[in-house]
Amino acid sequence: MSPGEPFGGGVFIADKSAWERSSHPAVLDEWAAAAVSGQIATCPVVMMEVLYSAPDVTVFEQVEVDLRSLRDIPITRSVTQAAIAAMRELARRRPGYHRVNPADALIGAAAQDAGLGVLHYDRHYDRLAEVLDFESRWIAPPGSLG
Repeated sequence: MSPGEPFGGGVFIADKSAWERSSHPAVLDEWAAAAVSGQIATCPVVMMEVLYSAPDVTVFEQVEVDLRSLRDIPITRSVTQAAIAAMRELARRRPGYHRVNPADALIGAAAQDAGLGVLHYDRHYDRLAEVLDFESRWIAPPGSLG
């Protein structure tokens, strides 16, 4: 991790929560630098979440082109099994603790499988990082972007 690099260095699957805030003035320059330097990756779950929010086909297709230019991390059977195992381990910790968004569990497990972190604005990733081996990195401090 290098403090001079965007988001402290490293490569991250950027969650939908990060994409939604990527144009915020507080993170826009750092996001752009990370994207240019190859620090931002995606996976099929993120692509579907981000594309779901497109208001029309023109935006959908432009966003799809942008997403396809990034490193794509696969969601394999082993990733799916790791996500389920993570939720099971969280359930063992206390009742209801496993209730994280299933998409987040898959993204965290994909990051673990690829040796990447997850860039986000979502507390679930901190919880998932307790039982999966990936770096949970906030795009900005919690609560700072609304």
